[in-house]
Amino acid sequence: MNTPCKPIGLWLDYWTWTHLDGLDSTVGINAAALGTDVSFDSMTGCFTKCNAGLSFSNTDLIASLTVNDKGDTLSASYYHTVKPLTNTAARVNNFSNASALIQHEWRPRSFFTLSGEVDTKAVDKSAKFGLALVLKP
Repeated sequence: MNTPCKPIGLWLDYWTWTHLDGLDSTVGINAAALGTDVSFDSMTGCFTKCNAGLSFSNTDLIASLTVNDKGDTLSASYYHTVKPLTNTAARVNNFSNASALIQHEWRPRSFFTLSGEVDTKAVDKSAKFGLALVLKP
């Protein structure tokens, strides 16, 4: 049963109770949002799913923090417009993986992207690097 609700100054994407004892909700304003996805098994008395996220957005950046897998996975990401034609992004998690990219639109609808990923706990292993070129007429 989906029941949209739009209080003054707030938006509620969805708020759902299911027959599986679950709750999915998102609430926020223009600059920030908070969301959850929780399921409870009433037969065993255990949570089967527990995820939450928080995001902040501005005209030139988006930052988010998510907790998934009942708190076992923590991820943070950041997306920023450096110049009108250049974007950067970064992501880290609690498994010591860090990745980043920089993307530049050097012609209309044509992009040059450089990306990398590293395991910060195993710096003796090779890091992964990527290079992409998108050409559109």
